Amino acid sequence: MTLYYTLVFVLLMGEMAMFMLLILPLPYTIKRKLFTFISESPIVAKIQYWMKITFVFILILFIDSVNRVYRVQVELGLTSENAKNNPAAVMGHERLEVQARKFYSQRNMYLCGFTLFLSLILNRTYVMILEVMELEDRLRAFESNKNRVTADPEKERLKKELASKETDLETLKKQCEGLQREYNNLSDKVTDGQGTEPKKTK
Repeated sequence: MTLYYTLVFVLLMGEMAMFMLLILPLPYTIKRKLFTFISESPIVAKIQYWMKITFVFILILFIDSVNRVYRVQVELGLTSENAKNNPAAVMGHERLEVQARKFYSQRNMYLCGFTLFLSLILNRTYVMILEVMELEDRLRAFESNKNRVTADPEKERLKKELASKETDLETLKKQCEGLQREYNNLSDKVTDGQGTEPKKTK
């Protein structure tokens, strides 16, 4: 493996280690300190800047390796056709050489492709963990504020308005009960009056 593909492989191993560190279940305080350091450290910012440039070069290597795989595939197809037409023209070591180049081209393509893909996954995982930690901070702040009683003028006004509405409701209930009693009394009187009324004779 050439030097730059060895470096790509080392970078892939580093990304895998970083991903395992990100998904490791750490206590909240340790995780908070770690992500605060990563977010605010100028050294980490410089490393991220240089890593972006490195990934551009890896993308170029990936495109080159895809091109080589395609060319080797075409060459292998031509070799197979020549072998069918003239079996004596194709030597065994030539076919082995083409197969070896195909293997190395595919290996380089997979190596660069997985490195680029894992970089995208790492970036997205990092952003999602930051969002989750921000939501956890908001939840903790909300729970701590919930325990404290704060005097909010709008809240006090709404409480007074609710109390006056409840008073009006109680008054309305009492009036309704009084009207119901009066109705029952009048209904009893009317019923009694009809029951004691003498029958008219023809």
